[in-house]
Amino acid sequence: MEVTLSSHLADRLLDWFAHHARDLPWRRDRTPYRVWVAEVMLQQTRTETMGPYYERFMARFPTLESLARAPLEEVLQVWEGLGYYSRARLLHAAAQKVLEERGGHLPDTCQELLKLPGVGPYIAGAVASIAFGRPEVALDGNACRVLSRLLALEGDPRQPSVRRHLEAYARSIMPLGRPGPFNEALMELGATICLPRRPRCSDCSLADDCRAHQLGREESLPTRAPRRPLPHYEVTAAVIQDPDGRVLLARRKENSFLGGLWEFPGGKREEGESLEECLAREMREELGIEVAVGERLVTLEHGYTHFRITLHVFRCRLIAGTPRCLDCDEVRWVTVEEMAALPMPVTDRRIARML
Repeated sequence: MEVTLSSHLADRLLDWFAHHARDLPWRRDRTPYRVWVAEVMLQQTRTETMGPYYERFMARFPTLESLARAPLEEVLQVWEGLGYYSRARLLHAAAQKVLEERGGHLPDTCQELLKLPGVGPYIAGAVASIAFGRPEVALDGNACRVLSRLLALEGDPRQPSVRRHLEAYARSIMPLGRPGPFNEALMELGATICLPRRPRCSDCSLADDCRAHQLGREESLPTRAPRRPLPHYEVTAAVIQDPDGRVLLARRKENSFLGGLWEFPGGKREEGESLEECLAREMREELGIEVAVGERLVTLEHGYTHFRITLHVFRCRLIAGTPRCLDCDEVRWVTVEEMAALPMPVTDRRIARML
C-alpha cells in the first residue's frame, strides 16, 4: 500500500519535540553508555517508573567500565524493583564484552550492536540513531501507535508484516541528519499525546495528516490480537530459621527465570497436593532437607508478564538434613539485616520486610 503524507510532517514533529520534550535524566548527557542503559531499562517499563531506577543505577555505575567490573549480584541488587532481571544480566554481560573486546567503547552501528548480549533490533536502532546519528529506525510501542494512526493501518504492530510496513514508512519520512531526534519525537508523541485511550488529537501537530483522526478511528487503531488469559499458579515458600535466628535463602540458577536472585525456597504446587505437601516436597528436591511445615505467615498475589501467582508463605522447622544446592546455585543462612544487601524478587522482598 502506497501512502503519501505531507513532506513537512517530520519538520512539524521535530518542531513539536523541540518545544515539548520532557526533561528526562538520560537526555541531559547523551553519552552512548547512558543512552544504552536507558533504552535497556525502558524495555517493558514505563518512563515514569523507570526514572528513579535509572538515576540510582547511574550513580552506582557511572561508566561502562564500572558496570563491567562490578559483581553480578551487586548489579542485580541495584536493579531490584525494575523487574525483568534478564535485562540486567545481559546488560552486565554486554558491558563485560565491550570492555574486553573494544576497550569500553560501544559499537556505533546496528550490525555491531546486535552482536552484544541482550541487544535486539529496537535497542540497536535506538542507540545507533540517538547516540551516534546513524540513519536507523527505532520503533517502540508508542511510535508504532503514532505511525499506525497516521496511516490508518489495520493489523497488529507486533505482527512482522505490519511492523515491516511501519518501519519502511518511518524510514521514508526520516529527515536527513536527524535520525535520533526523529525517533525520539515519534516515541514522545505516542507517550504524551497519541495515547492508547483518549488521544489528545487537539494538541497534536500531526492531526491534519492523521488518517485515523480523519476517519474518527483514533481509539480503534492500532488493532490488537486478543490476548490469551494469563495462567495462574499456586506457589509455596518456606521461612526457616536456625537457632541463631538466621534465615535460609537460596539463589536461583542464573539461566532460569529470575536467575541470580535470592529467594525463600519453595516452588509450584502440583495437581493433587496440599500446600503443605508441596512445600515439604520442594525442600527435599531443591535443598535435600526434611522440614515440618508450620503456620502460614502470609499469602501474596503477584503478576508477571506471562502468568500470575498466589504465593503462600509458611514458617518451617528443619528436622533432618543439611541444606545443599540440588536445584539452585547457592544456599546461605543470613540475618534479617543481611537480606537488605541481597537482590530479591519483589514478593520475596515483601517477605523480608515483614520479617
